[in-house]
Amino acid sequence: MTTLDQTKTTQALRHRASPLAMLSAFRKQEDGVLAKPFIVFTLLMLMVGGLGVDLMRYERDRTHIQYTLDRAVLAAADLDQPLAPEAVVEDYFNKAGLAQYYTPPETDVGVGYKIVDGTIQTPFIAQYLNLIGDSNLTLNARSRAEESIDDIEISVILDVSGSMNSRSRLPRLKDAAKEFVDTLSVQTESGKMSMSIIPYATQVSIPDALYEELDVLSPQEEIRRKHGETVAAAPYSNCINFDGSPAPITRTLPDGSVSTVTGYTDFSVSQLSAALPLQGTMHFSPWSSGDRRGDSTRLIDRPVCEDSDSREILLMEEDPTTLKNYIDALTAWGNTSLDLGMKWGTALLDPSMRTTIQALTTGTDPEIDPVFAGRPANYNDSNTLKIVVLMTDGQNTTQYAIRDSFRAEFSNVWYNPSAGVYSTYDEANDRYYWHGGFNRFEDHAYGNGEYRPCRFCSPQSEPGDAEQLTYADLWADTGMRFVTDRLFDDWLSRSTARSRYLNKPLLSTGRSTKDARTRAICDAAKAQGITVYTIGFEAPSSGQAVLKDCASSPAHYQDVNGLEISEAFRSIANSIRTLRLTQ
Repeated sequence: MTTLDQTKTTQALRHRASPLAMLSAFRKQEDGVLAKPFIVFTLLMLMVGGLGVDLMRYERDRTHIQYTLDRAVLAAADLDQPLAPEAVVEDYFNKAGLAQYYTPPETDVGVGYKIVDGTIQTPFIAQYLNLIGDSNLTLNARSRAEESIDDIEISVILDVSGSMNSRSRLPRLKDAAKEFVDTLSVQTESGKMSMSIIPYATQVSIPDALYEELDVLSPQEEIRRKHGETVAAAPYSNCINFDGSPAPITRTLPDGSVSTVTGYTDFSVSQLSAALPLQGTMHFSPWSSGDRRGDSTRLIDRPVCEDSDSREILLMEEDPTTLKNYIDALTAWGNTSLDLGMKWGTALLDPSMRTTIQALTTGTDPEIDPVFAGRPANYNDSNTLKIVVLMTDGQNTTQYAIRDSFRAEFSNVWYNPSAGVYSTYDEANDRYYWHGGFNRFEDHAYGNGEYRPCRFCSPQSEPGDAEQLTYADLWADTGMRFVTDRLFDDWLSRSTARSRYLNKPLLSTGRSTKDARTRAICDAAKAQGITVYTIGFEAPSSGQAVLKDCASSPAHYQDVNGLEISEAFRSIANSIRTLRLTQ
């Protein structure tokens, strides 16, 4: 056993010592064959991973800078921002820890606009990109913000009904409305903003110049056409009776499509009226028991439609002094007609009014500044904002008009201006009752014949001439309650007199109908793209409900009390301005 093992060992040593054997063994050895490919692959992975890390860092830093720049230029472009745009942008970068990247922005500031244009270009220090021989990257950010007021057409519809005299509402409204004017005027370029102020109570009165341009059939003109009489064609009052009867309405929407809706005729369309000519409101007062016929001023006080500069619409004005002086002169009394205020506010924004407005911009002393001759703009004009601000402290209340049968007719009342004597006609007995101390029936009106003071007295002449009054003249100079309680009540019972000459002539419209009309005209305005803001100033719940429905959205309605009215107008002025990121 020992000899054999030694023999094997000797042979093994001889074999290992052979060069050929060593070469053969080396050729068969496979250890370390993947080392070099592994090293190359690992290096490539590190380069790609490093490149990804650098790109992620680059995008992170670029996004951070862009986000900061966006916020900075938006804040700097705010028209309410008192600091210089450069200071605002720098402050944002400092607080974001990016002070090293700050570059002063370019700015353009003018009346009614502010533009801030910021650009950042800065090298990016890479950590791995130099492995491929190019580490030159630049962080780029660009942001441009502009706050501006484009062309604006505004209808400010203000409640001047009697309840505005309570709790200092009218003075507070005046302060708030004047601040609203100042805010928009200061920040608007000349010729860019036109503001119409529509005061409303029982009715809405318009200026003489506008009334004359419109196709209005006044009560006096109706009488002249019907009877051929020589009567004054000029109206005593400048209000319009709109047709509010429920009827199908065909409406053209902003996209050009046509829809048919069931609503209230003139209140379901944004233009002035669905049918022409318009019907002028009579000058009358259902509340007054006074008589102004013998006065130099004549017209009865507190009519449904008041002929007063302080109650008439102020048309398309931009001068802040004129607007504020007008607001200061407002007075409050009467019922509340939200539907009529909204109707006029919408109509003055409707392009169909353009020809009329253009006519009022001509002449040596134009009613409207010629710069607004092209207004109202078309609804699809993207450069023009159309705004309605509707304010009330109450709710719709009863509205009055005179029935057609008591418009273009002659009344049963005669008047002798020389003697100052009224005569009323008793149709049933074909006789005339003389008032003014006579208190007797005769066969003619006082002044149109002779009479005997007693049965055996000699006939006496009657000074002056008695003139049969048209209803237009009768209602204009004498309160309806004077006619019933001081004239016909002399020989009729008061209940009969009021039934014939107060209740029968009056056409009244109640709150529920007026609420429906208000909602209809608000819907018509919003359908045309008009933005409607509403303010309930200590208004009751029923009034608030109408205002909420009328507003363009819940955010466009505000319910305020006391001094909050100023904040309401202030917030509306701020929201009208368009703040936008343009790049």
